[in-house]
Amino acid sequence: MIARALISSGMLPTIGIFHANKYNAFCLADDIMEPYRPFIDWEVLHLEGISNIEAGLTREQKISLLKIPQLDIVVNEATSPLFHAISKTTASLYKCFEGEIRKISYPTFE
Repeated sequence: MIARALISSGMLPTIGIFHANKYNAFCLADDIMEPYRPFIDWEVLHLEGISNIEAGLTREQKISLLKIPQLDIVVNEATSPLFHAISKTTASLYKCFEGEIRKISYPTFE
């Protein structure tokens, strides 16, 4: 989702800010995903039955994971689905690179 949002905002996901690896085609995507990681980790950690995963994911767990992009998250004091919040972040990054704004819009967790 992050790489797609970067591309739709007019950026290449390969050129990172902090991540740099010639074998990684998604360095910028890796940079931008870091603030979202706690949200995703929280959702995965709280999947029902996740502590007993030796046999693999259940159908219900897979469905829950596929719903994560639709879960609500807060960016700039506005609630929107995760996939849209990521687009807000990448659009604000582009505006920072262009010099229009000085702050990237990242999620807040409540």
